[in-house]
Amino acid sequence: MAGIEPQLLEEIRAKFAQVDHCPQQGKRIFFENAGGALTLNSVVETSTQYAAIPDNQGRDNVGSHELNRVIAKAKEDLRIFMNATEGQFFVGESGTELLFRLIMNACLGTEHGGMVLGSTLEHPATRSASHRWSKIGGHQHVLIAHDDNTGTVVPERYGEAVTPETRVATIVHTSPVTGMGVDVAACAAAIRAVSPECFIIVDGIQHAAHGDIDIELYDIDGYVISPYKVFSRHGYGVAWISDRLTHLPHDSLVGGPEGNWEMGTRDTGAYATLSDVVAYFEWLGEAQGANGSRREKIERASKAIKAQEHSLVEAMVNGVGNLTGLADMKGITLIGGNENPAREGLVSLVAEKLPSIDLVRKLNKRGVRTHLRKADHYSGNILVPLGLDSCVRVSMCHYNSIDEVKEFLIAMHEICGE
Repeated sequence: MAGIEPQLLEEIRAKFAQVDHCPQQGKRIFFENAGGALTLNSVVETSTQYAAIPDNQGRDNVGSHELNRVIAKAKEDLRIFMNATEGQFFVGESGTELLFRLIMNACLGTEHGGMVLGSTLEHPATRSASHRWSKIGGHQHVLIAHDDNTGTVVPERYGEAVTPETRVATIVHTSPVTGMGVDVAACAAAIRAVSPECFIIVDGIQHAAHGDIDIELYDIDGYVISPYKVFSRHGYGVAWISDRLTHLPHDSLVGGPEGNWEMGTRDTGAYATLSDVVAYFEWLGEAQGANGSRREKIERASKAIKAQEHSLVEAMVNGVGNLTGLADMKGITLIGGNENPAREGLVSLVAEKLPSIDLVRKLNKRGVRTHLRKADHYSGNILVPLGLDSCVRVSMCHYNSIDEVKEFLIAMHEICGE
């Protein structure tokens, strides 16, 4: 699986802010994309432009009319980006807040005495929301155990655990700790085979930057992303919900528009930056030779992203040139194993003789930005069963280069050889 050609990669990198430097640190390699991807320059410009606008939506003036048009365009762009033929999109405080809201309304809007089904692979956003609202809604919360060896959960586990009384189910599309993806369509099919009316809600926050979102294929009721993890900015989340979830009882203003899930006036600039993100995917698809529909361009971009990230992971794990990869470095263990087809641009590792916190600091001193994951409420579900108190997360995106992987491996050899 060949990665992106060097000339195109340079064009890609030029579209992102702070691609190789930090205002505080100076030159650095950014391998912390799972904590928040780089921001498109177009998003920075759009955010600045809309921060100056005093008008609100819903007024009878040309400024307000334009804001309404921008929001409508962004929602249509999202529909194409995620291949959603029905339902609605809306923004909220964050991805976590939106997952809580979707799960809350699904739990409260279904018949008591059922089950809320999830897995131990999931981020605390879905696990915590299900834990709280299942009890309030009169349901039992059941968690399927993920596979410690592979760092993922397979559809068969959902098929074994689901019952006809399963009212709500949650799925994480990609784990932010192991970096392993989940077959959402197959998991949803296993659930629907036994409980066809179950509300299925997906945490797509970690997956979105890697592309390849297809809501029409999944047969689900909710999908949530955090735009700062897919080339936009902080401060909001985006949710898609099905028509059937839309019509469940939910918080709204008395006398307000029917089916509205947004609370108060939203930031038009947030919506506008989503259009920037979708436009970038289309540009990348065109640069890879796609010349058909907008959706075809997005799908081609997603394939290019996956190919580039696969090449980066292969180089990091198995080595590049005369540099030994992580798999052959003495005392280094990779969570999820060395060769794992579910891995999406992320490698989590532990060093036998060096605490993870020290390894992250030493890498940072060498200009390589990674992240420490601790066995806390965010990552304990993955690390504790493995007997680990922490790990180092190295997360890449398609704009990263093989040269940056080389620099990382050189740093790892220097540090672990000390």
